[in-house]
Amino acid sequence: MRVYELAKILGKSNKDLMKVLEDLGVEVKTHMSSIDNDAAQLVEDALRPAKKGAKDAAKKPAITLDARATVKTAAEKIGVSSAEAVKALMTAGIMLPATGAADGKVLEVLAKAFDVEFDVIPAEPEAPESARKSPKKTAKHGKKEPAPPRHLTPRPPIVTIMGHVDHGKTTLLDTIRHTNVTAYEAGGITQHIGAYIVEHEKKRIVFLDTPGHEAFTAMRARGAGVTDIVILVVAADDGVMPQTREAIDHVKAAGVPIVVAVNKVDKPNAKPDKVRQQLADVGLVPEEWGGEVVMVDISAKSGNGIDRLLEMVLLVAEMQELTGDAAAPPQGVVIEAELDRGKGPVATVIVRQGTLKRGDVVLFGSTWGKIRALIDTTGKGVNDAGPSTPVEMLGLIDVPQPGEVFSVAASEREARDALSRSRERLAGAPARRASFEDLYSQMREGRLPQLTLLVKCDVQGSVEALCASLEKIATSEVGVSIVHRGVGRIAESDVMLASTSNAVIVGFNVRPDANAKRIAETDGVEIRLYNVIYDVIDDVKAAMEGLLKPNLREQRQGEVEIREVFKIPKAGKIAGCHVTQGLVRRSSRVSVVRAGIVIWDGHIATLRHFKDETREVKAGFDCGIALAGFQDFEQGDVLEAYEVIEEKRTL
Repeated sequence: MRVYELAKILGKSNKDLMKVLEDLGVEVKTHMSSIDNDAAQLVEDALRPAKKGAKDAAKKPAITLDARATVKTAAEKIGVSSAEAVKALMTAGIMLPATGAADGKVLEVLAKAFDVEFDVIPAEPEAPESARKSPKKTAKHGKKEPAPPRHLTPRPPIVTIMGHVDHGKTTLLDTIRHTNVTAYEAGGITQHIGAYIVEHEKKRIVFLDTPGHEAFTAMRARGAGVTDIVILVVAADDGVMPQTREAIDHVKAAGVPIVVAVNKVDKPNAKPDKVRQQLADVGLVPEEWGGEVVMVDISAKSGNGIDRLLEMVLLVAEMQELTGDAAAPPQGVVIEAELDRGKGPVATVIVRQGTLKRGDVVLFGSTWGKIRALIDTTGKGVNDAGPSTPVEMLGLIDVPQPGEVFSVAASEREARDALSRSRERLAGAPARRASFEDLYSQMREGRLPQLTLLVKCDVQGSVEALCASLEKIATSEVGVSIVHRGVGRIAESDVMLASTSNAVIVGFNVRPDANAKRIAETDGVEIRLYNVIYDVIDDVKAAMEGLLKPNLREQRQGEVEIREVFKIPKAGKIAGCHVTQGLVRRSSRVSVVRAGIVIWDGHIATLRHFKDETREVKAGFDCGIALAGFQDFEQGDVLEAYEVIEEKRTL
């Protein structure tokens, strides 16, 4: 069986079960990995002793523990081994070593497992830092305050459905919505606000009703990566199409996990295995083929396979460990926005962190407002909304843009001032993206320089030939990354993807449309257009050569002999020299050579001819030289003057 199936049977999380398997020496890659009966039996045997101990342990009197006690200390007080205590915790879903702190939850499990009672006494005044931050809680409970991450609680995953037109995106969303939302929400759907909460196996999933990679990338372009998981819909009777590839490229650029829904498998000409092969060819290898991408056969029209698809979404979400802090400062993202005649500016938002409340003053990138009302997905007014909750917001001054991020300001005045400052910054700092000319200046130290391109051509043959030629140029020092390749005009979605990926658009025998031109100018995305394929290769090659570190070569200039050493008050030692070969310049680097061994290498501090400072002294003349940071030279030492020449490298 698969890991997640065993986890479900044992009532444990996938992550906890994978940790148990790792401790037992059973190698598994993901929660989708298969294990045999022997491995499953090992897991059961590992967990059984703890259950037996819990059942058979004799009841013991109350045990006194210090608030700083560890699991090992508690086990010793109970009279059992540390291993038994750890196994008892493991059975309860708590993965903690024997040296871990025995907090309230741990002691509760141990007390139940071994039929004992604990009397926890307060810690001495020398409490840990976390306890000092909350003295009231420490004094009351006699235990240290949980670390800040413990405020994080699991939140529902936010899912977007994408794929090629006519492959069933809308039908799938409608089926999920009517099957799961209506059953969950009493009274059914009352209005459309751009997002839906569905429930599967008593767990919530938030679906965004904004299919299409343009909307997905538009949000990313504004810095709002709102989606946690993408369901990629591919029709089993049609296969991977151009728009499917575009969606995959957009999702990969965002780094969001993909769950593939192979739709229309009930059709007579359906070929789901062929679809899997096509997806594998573009880098999405099915987990049943040894890859990491979950693929589920479904029929959006009949509803077959929908439950399994939702189950897989929840599994992927569990492995991501999606959490939200309801106590954090509220933040979220705009999903949709419009100007309603009766309500005024209305924005549908998803809260990512914190708890948004009616009456809060919210600040967006382009507007602000005081929340007059919050409306949930059922059309009911609510007073607050926590992490991963979609709500409709009323009370804004103006209509924000989809993808804008909002935060909560302390007051209306603070919101107005912050918006004013933001507009001033935007007016003074136009957007700028990567270009061939300035890529070298944008290199980050210690990272492999990489030229990121988006390629559009007139025909598929040109795409394949051009991309193959460009990828061959890559070296171990400079890489080429093609975030998307396609046929047809340069569209708005191409510019958005280039903007979020900091890529240069290369067009061969194609042109951008009006919207693409406008957005490219606004976002500072460079579009390079060509009619000759060799011109593309030459330009890209030249740009990449600019990213190569130059070769450094030492060119000998001359040789100087130190004949006298003078000590000058406040100035230190000066070498009285005679230039025996070539010349020496003020800008030269010099090596100090004594008995054929280089004892120092560095720069000249001063160069004088008689009493005057000079730029260079040629062979046959005397000079005075002071070295920068070195004064241990002696009479008879030789100074070899040279310069470092940078030689541009070519591919």
